Amino acid sequence: MSIPPAATLPAPSQVADGAEAEFDRLYRSTYSRLLVLVTVLVQDRAAAEDCVQDAFVRAYAAWHTWRGDGTAEAWLYGIAINVARSYRRWSRLRSAGELLRRLGQPRGVTAANEGLRAELVEALGRLPAEQAAAIVLRHYHGYSNRDIAAVLHLPESTVASRLAKGKERLRKALSEA
Repeated sequence: MSIPPAATLPAPSQVADGAEAEFDRLYRSTYSRLLVLVTVLVQDRAAAEDCVQDAFVRAYAAWHTWRGDGTAEAWLYGIAINVARSYRRWSRLRSAGELLRRLGQPRGVTAANEGLRAELVEALGRLPAEQAAAIVLRHYHGYSNRDIAAVLHLPESTVASRLAKGKERLRKALSEA
């Protein structure tokens, strides 16, 4: 059985009786890609899994409110990025010194697990979340600037600016590595 791309899923109002089945298809078709994006943003695989799960819970709870003015996948990516941003803000509030003493050095995302070079993943994790999200959506998932703008609820010019600034920061970070 083939799963249709999330972009072809109808709006929830169009499938009131089949909304759960449509959401299940959205889940199956986007989970692994969302996990890659969020792992890059939060730099912790277990936390990324929690964030993605939270994003799906929030999306499911709001599924009936989705207006269908964009793709369901883009709407879901926006929710996941917001959850990852919240996680990053929360995690920065914790005392890094105390955490390192109690747990030891955290393990980073490995290139073998995510299909990306470890240095790139590490450098992406040091970027502001907005720049990292734009870069991953553009270069890993292949979204256009227009699609990224829809996901992040921004003008296309802001997306272009974030991509340019993020690429420049990545270039510098990777040339120093």
